Amino acid sequence: MNPLPSLTAGGAAGLDAIRADPSRAVLGFDFDGTLAPIVDDPAAARAHPGAAPVLARLAPRVGALVIVTGRPAAVAVEYGGFAGIDGLVVLGQYGRERWDSGELTVPEPPPGVAEARAKLPEILRVSGAPAEAYVEDKGLALAVHTRRCAEPQVALDRLRGILGALAERTGLVVEPGRFVLELRPPGMDKGMALRSFVAERDGGRPSALLFAGDDLGDLAAFDAVDELRAAGVPGVKLCSGSAEVAELAGRADLVVDGPAGVVAFLETLLST
Repeated sequence: MNPLPSLTAGGAAGLDAIRADPSRAVLGFDFDGTLAPIVDDPAAARAHPGAAPVLARLAPRVGALVIVTGRPAAVAVEYGGFAGIDGLVVLGQYGRERWDSGELTVPEPPPGVAEARAKLPEILRVSGAPAEAYVEDKGLALAVHTRRCAEPQVALDRLRGILGALAERTGLVVEPGRFVLELRPPGMDKGMALRSFVAERDGGRPSALLFAGDDLGDLAAFDAVDELRAAGVPGVKLCSGSAEVAELAGRADLVVDGPAGVVAFLETLLST
């Protein structure tokens, strides 16, 4: 019997496939908002206390565990407490960085990032951006956050065109998120990173694929799950729900209540 009555038919088939053959299943996760609660200061983010333990228990039972995040891979490992989890792979900066068994691979940033980094402070100043808006430097990308502003959505909308113009001049793209606009190199997203990772295993045909996310950047990973479903690989799209982003919930097979709900879902997966 399905213990999750709100699960879609496609999601139920994916979940059944994971349970039937977990040793060949791939389970993927976003970090912020999915495994870690969203906080005002990104540097203060830490994984839900149950996230690392449940992933450590899942790791020897499934084919692969992967975290796909916009953060630098090493930061996600540190903030998540994931360093001791054998078999976990972290793809940082939307797949450009890779942490695997303690080994970190980081490419050189394209020149546009350095140019945007140099210009951003003055652009924000002359644009009249609220003082509470701030830049998070991710090395290969730059994120402008408005969460601390008195009217975060108003501030975000005001900066959207300005940052879009800067991205165009520097050869970058703008990735929108939960009160954040990120300037990053083009050519990679979470869907591409997830597809590439899956292709490394079982000839690109695992027994099933699950991806859990919470934000707009995770829609590309949901697209990857849908594409693999169409090719015959069962899949589950899990949404870590919030009041800030509704788009993912409409695409998900199952919506749970934030990172705590994701951890609880994984606990039920372990118990079956």
